[in-house]
Amino acid sequence: MASPATLPISNPQSESQPPIATPAFRNFLSRLNATVRHGLSQRRPWLELIDRSAFSRPDTLSEAASRIRKNFSYFRVNYVSLLALSLALSLLSHPFSLLVLLSLLAAWLFLYLFRPSDQPVVVAGRTFSDREILGILVVSTIVVVFLTSVGSLLISALLVGLAVVCTHGAFRMPEDLFLDDQEQASTGFLSFLGGAASSAAAAAAPVVSTRV
Repeated sequence: MASPATLPISNPQSESQPPIATPAFRNFLSRLNATVRHGLSQRRPWLELIDRSAFSRPDTLSEAASRIRKNFSYFRVNYVSLLALSLALSLLSHPFSLLVLLSLLAAWLFLYLFRPSDQPVVVAGRTFSDREILGILVVSTIVVVFLTSVGSLLISALLVGLAVVCTHGAFRMPEDLFLDDQEQASTGFLSFLGGAASSAAAAAAPVVSTRV
């Protein structure tokens, strides 16, 4: 008598989902995209930024500082874009540093921030706890940023960008620039970056809170 056929039974644990395809990560991308689009919508026309008729040499350092402060309030999104461009050009000219930073970012996203809590990290048969993963990521970030050429590259790119921004702000006459009341209430060089950071933190908070 033939034995009854055995029906294949799938193991739910073996059908692992992609570790990054979580609602929290999709929410993070949605919030970040909305914040960046809103910030870029406040960008001033680039022709207004480089209007040659509006440039003059400041008479005193106090006048230069006043111009920089006013131009920061008006062209803040443009200035942040210039800083981002400086960072991007520096990283693209150093592919190894760019690869290291992207790998570090991917490690934070895949291994900690948006990894489902029911999917432990197992390496060579050893399961790592969330606190161990966090410690390894923090130490790796400190080593990459402060003890390698990546950190000096980022700092030099930021200094070059800040030099360009401060030079433009000191020589651009702000007399023809006007902010309405709503813009004055939200002025600040890092205002829309703060919005992006808060959106990212809000998206990651539900996942991170489950690990504490």
